[in-house]
Amino acid sequence: MALLLVLAITLLVWFDRGAYRDMANNDGVSFIDALYYATVTMTTTGYGDIVPVADHSRLINTFLVTPLRVAFLVLLVGTTVEVLANEGRRALMDAQWRKNLRNHTVVIGYGTMGQSAASTLVSNGVPEDRIVVIDTNPLAVATANRNNLAAFEGDATHRETLRRAELPKAREVIITVNRDDTTILTALTVRQLNRTAHVVAAVRDSENLQLVRQSGADAVITSSDSVGRLMGLSSISPYLGDVIEDLLTSGSGLEVIQRAVTPAEEGMNPRDLQGERVLAVIRNKTMRRFYESTADTLQLGDEIVVVRRSHVQPRPANQQQ
Repeated sequence: MALLLVLAITLLVWFDRGAYRDMANNDGVSFIDALYYATVTMTTTGYGDIVPVADHSRLINTFLVTPLRVAFLVLLVGTTVEVLANEGRRALMDAQWRKNLRNHTVVIGYGTMGQSAASTLVSNGVPEDRIVVIDTNPLAVATANRNNLAAFEGDATHRETLRRAELPKAREVIITVNRDDTTILTALTVRQLNRTAHVVAAVRDSENLQLVRQSGADAVITSSDSVGRLMGLSSISPYLGDVIEDLLTSGSGLEVIQRAVTPAEEGMNPRDLQGERVLAVIRNKTMRRFYESTADTLQLGDEIVVVRRSHVQPRPANQQQ
């Protein structure tokens, strides 16, 4: 708009150039002179080397150019103040948000796997304001924002990007990037900044699984092998494939969860639990499968992995990604 105002004054002077005089060169007013006059007039510099000499040109400057000059200054100053105010407000909000952010989950990569992981977290009770998304794709960042998640564009292999997400204070980190070498480097960088967070990473090639574990990931999911196995099981036994897909899909049918043993369940046999089927007992950070004798009696402090009917209501279709 400011440029349009300058152009309007330039054309006004150019078409009425006979009513103006160049006091410095006395060679008439060229288009460059008109542009020069418009800029120095709009910015209130006013060197006085090019002046209107005809009565009508002076009236035009009085009743038209002067209001345009005022509008130009208001536009320039108003826009500058608005930008500074917005940036300042955003900086204050960002600082406050970071100050209160802790024990959160950082999702690195918001493609298909990242979106499913974030959706599963939300459907299992993780607050949306406790999930932070990092992605190099601005479209993925915009999608995460539309899903009410804090997200920003950046390379997670850079420590500064991870610090921006307050990763040193994070409780969990989920890595679902497109390349295994990036996954390894990201896991190493994450571990440099946070030694205690639980890190889950996805790899595409099973040959890189051990490398990702050595890089600091606590759990590694081989995406290609998992999808291939599910496809194979669905081909051999369609119902088995349906059951596994049901277990992996939240919101309906069956679900697999890990929960703590309640005081009322202390001393019970896992097989006696009503409405749930215990698959494993975690005691002292060691997993005991349901058929092991050490998992016959539940104790306070144990956690159990169970299959049960889903208690989560499915999200509306327009919120699922």
